[in-house]
Formats: sequence, structure tokens, C-alpha cells
Amino acid sequence: MSLKEFLSENDHFAADNGCKLIEIREGFAVAVMTVVQKHINGGGVCQGGALFTLADLALAAVMNSHGNLTLGVESTITFMKSANLGDKLTAEATEIKNHHKLPYAEVKIYNQNHELLCAFTGIGYRKEAKMSFDGLM
Repeated sequence: MSLKEFLSENDHFAADNGCKLIEIREGFAVAVMTVVQKHINGGGVCQGGALFTLADLALAAVMNSHGNLTLGVESTITFMKSANLGDKLTAEATEIKNHHKLPYAEVKIYNQNHELLCAFTGIGYRKEAKMSFDGLM
């Protein structure tokens, strides 16, 4: 089983909300989501929790890309531009610090026009438990 399959099969919340991993390699991951009606809030734009979920899935992929179980302990998101119904979103996660216990990563969410919608940062707690995968993809 690949890391992508592991996260896709075990993160039911992200999958149920249309989030999908399309790329994982050491220190980098990409997740995508199309904004559908269930993502729209009372203000007529994509609900912040949907954007957070997309970013969190990409963060999980990048933090687990070294083969040790890593769980998020802190995340911050800044919303810069609204996402709208039909927007095709891409979350790009980049590892900033591959610390043996407290890795740090950044995620940027873009729409189909490559406009920056959100900036997300996260810190993980890396456990000693090894995870065995058949490659990252």
C-alpha cells in the first residue's frame, strides 16, 4: 500500500468532502478539491472548514512522507481570497523543517487561476513508529 492509498483510505472526512491526494514525494505533497454546493456557507462562498480540511490532508501527506507516523499538533490558516462554487483548488504542501520530532510545513491553496486563496502552516509530532509503504505514490 502506498502512502497516498493509506491516507486516502483512512482519512474518511477528507475523502467524504472531495479532497484527493494527487502527488506525494519526500518533503512535498499536492491535494485537490472542487468546490461543490455542500462546501458553500451562508455568505455564498466556500466554508473555511472545507479549505482547512484540504490543507490538512496535504499537510498529513508531507509530514508522513519520511515513513514515521506523524500527527499534527498545531495548525494556522490565513484566508486571503474566497473560493467559489465550481473552483478547482490545489493545495501544495512543502516541508520547511524535517525535524526528528517536530517537523514544520507550509501549505498554499490556489484556485484554477493560480490565485493564492489561503496560507496554512502546521507543526507535527513525529512518533518513532515506522510506517511501511510501497513507495510514496
